[in-house]
Amino acid sequence: MPEDIVQRKGLRVLLMLACIVLLIAALREAANLMRPFLVAVFLAVLSTPPMRKLQRLGLPTGLAIAIVVAMAIGVLTLVAAVLGQSLRQFEDALPDYQRRLDALLTQGILWLQAQGLEVEQRALSDMVDADFLLEFVPETISALFSAVANVLLVTIMLLFMLFEANRLPDKLRRGFFRDPQADLSEFQAAAERVQKYLSLKSLTSLATGALVTALTALVGLDFPLFWGLVAFLFNFVPNIGSIIAAVPAVLVALVQFDIGYAFIVALGYLAINVTIGNLIEPRLMGRRLGLSTLVVFLSMVFWGWVWGPVGMLLSVPLTVMLKIALEHSDDFYWLAVLLGPGKEDLPDPSPAAAGSEDARR
Repeated sequence: MPEDIVQRKGLRVLLMLACIVLLIAALREAANLMRPFLVAVFLAVLSTPPMRKLQRLGLPTGLAIAIVVAMAIGVLTLVAAVLGQSLRQFEDALPDYQRRLDALLTQGILWLQAQGLEVEQRALSDMVDADFLLEFVPETISALFSAVANVLLVTIMLLFMLFEANRLPDKLRRGFFRDPQADLSEFQAAAERVQKYLSLKSLTSLATGALVTALTALVGLDFPLFWGLVAFLFNFVPNIGSIIAAVPAVLVALVQFDIGYAFIVALGYLAINVTIGNLIEPRLMGRRLGLSTLVVFLSMVFWGWVWGPVGMLLSVPLTVMLKIALEHSDDFYWLAVLLGPGKEDLPDPSPAAAGSEDARR
């Protein structure tokens, strides 16, 4: 009998793993549709608090949604227009930057050889792939632009999501707990944490983008607005986003001016990111979202692999929402524990288990 139980559990685990693999493959195949959907989810999370505030002021639900959606469309259209124009300008100048970088690399190799160091140009070019570093950011921004530019699809999705927001608590009670009077305080607290994270991250990213725009304009770097947009977007990427945003700007400063200007730009980026990322953000956000540092990095890699740049930017809130769902699952509660930092109190899985047992009965 114990052997039968072990075999059944083993088959169940294998079946779950197979389903997960199929789900991930389906998500990757549906990337072109999921990117606008993720943008709509991002806007819906940010739009829900002001919509509910307008409802509390006495405005009808339809009017409150119309006002919030109109503001979202305005912001989305403005971002798409600025992104498109900046991207075209940067791509037009990219071949010239690449030629200058190749010339600087050749000069560096000749200088090293004059000092008695045997350096092959091809080997050094492979080690320092400056062309890739310059092309990575515009390609990433282009993928983001394709998701943002579909304003009509994003708007339709956003409308449906906001209309569903008021009915979502009742659906969660019936779907997760089979109880119309179930307590949703844990879900509400988690949703508020995600909303707070995205709202404050948007504000700090906006401040980062504004400071980078001012820095690059003051130095005289080409396309300061483009670098500000890049800093704003990549500030959503945890841990390495600010580094990714800084490297191409420093390279352009190197080819446009000299190593001194490149050092000034790098120092300016470092000061901005240390001030906002290490001083201001922790004070504003307070309690973390309950993810370990390793999980934050791995989630960025995973969601970026599944959905590209949009997945990278929203990797943290996506993982937090996944963790919340796992916390209320009897089968995957252990995975929620692994995703956490190890110092938090997760909800007891027994309610979820009890709910599943009642459903089976």
